[in-house]
Amino acid sequence: MRIWAIILRILRQFRRDKRTLALIFIAPLFVLTLMNIVFNGSDYKPNIGVIATPDRLVEQLTEQHATVLSYKDKEAAEQALDHRSIDAIVTIEDSHLQVKLEGSDPSVNKAVIMLLQKTGDVLHSEMNTGKKLNISYLHGSEDMTAIDQFGPILIGFFIFFFVFLIAGVSFLRERTTGTLERLLSTPLRRWELVLGYIGGFGIFTMIQALLISWFCIKVLGILMTGSFAYVLLLTLLLSMTALTLGTLLSAYANNELQMIQFIPLIIVPQLFLSRLFPLDTLPEWLQKLEFIMPLTYGTHALSDVMIRGKGWDAIAGNVSVLIGFSLLFILLNIAALRKHRKI
Repeated sequence: MRIWAIILRILRQFRRDKRTLALIFIAPLFVLTLMNIVFNGSDYKPNIGVIATPDRLVEQLTEQHATVLSYKDKEAAEQALDHRSIDAIVTIEDSHLQVKLEGSDPSVNKAVIMLLQKTGDVLHSEMNTGKKLNISYLHGSEDMTAIDQFGPILIGFFIFFFVFLIAGVSFLRERTTGTLERLLSTPLRRWELVLGYIGGFGIFTMIQALLISWFCIKVLGILMTGSFAYVLLLTLLLSMTALTLGTLLSAYANNELQMIQFIPLIIVPQLFLSRLFPLDTLPEWLQKLEFIMPLTYGTHALSDVMIRGKGWDAIAGNVSVLIGFSLLFILLNIAALRKHRKI
């Protein structure tokens, strides 16, 4: 009977906690559905730029479901390649296919090479061209590993994830222990309180971001072709965005378990849409969600710096968006404290 009484107590507790019930039954279905869409997306169709190539080559590339763009000169094609409008430039020189890959994504490189190998076999039999592909890279190299590709994404994700979790739980603990309530009864204004907490937590989250960045690049040896200072700037902005978002969502959680419940709904979708996988293979409606996810802008900028060696001009837009997200979450934090006067 005593065991049964404990079982009934747990059942009543879950019945009153609708958010936990949703986490148990709905969140796994949501994450599994998202994974199914991502992993079962259509095959990637390369975008190929060609310069003064035979019509038969264009026909063959089109038949292999590639998107073919013709350029009048090499300079225009190189510019498109640098902007990632195309995945490779293809020309024919000395009866061989000359291929220049954008190179920052090994999976895309592989798709392009496999397509051109099929095309090369047909051209060899019909036009007496050589089968050999002469391949060069704008960014990266054939020795580029998966960790080099995913490194910027993983650095951004782990910083965002741990800062979000630690900040949210810590701020929640301030509420549940009554510390925040006592502070709100003082002459402190709410914006002062929010900025104070963000500043205090921010010192430790920034140290964490610096440590992760330094360890991955200097110790693990992840590919780094740009400025380490820009990497530090971007990781700091990501940590600040995660910090402000974590403290904001903690205002709507009553305990640590409810705070953790935000992870499959807030963090996991951002990982899948941060270009860990080619977004071109996903449904269009899902691709558009990347624009409302802070992690997307951080990982894009980190990839530009670490893999492509880009400078300020390439990351300035993403930096501005991350700052905008942080300011927005700070304002919403202040509003949340005003709304929940009992905190």
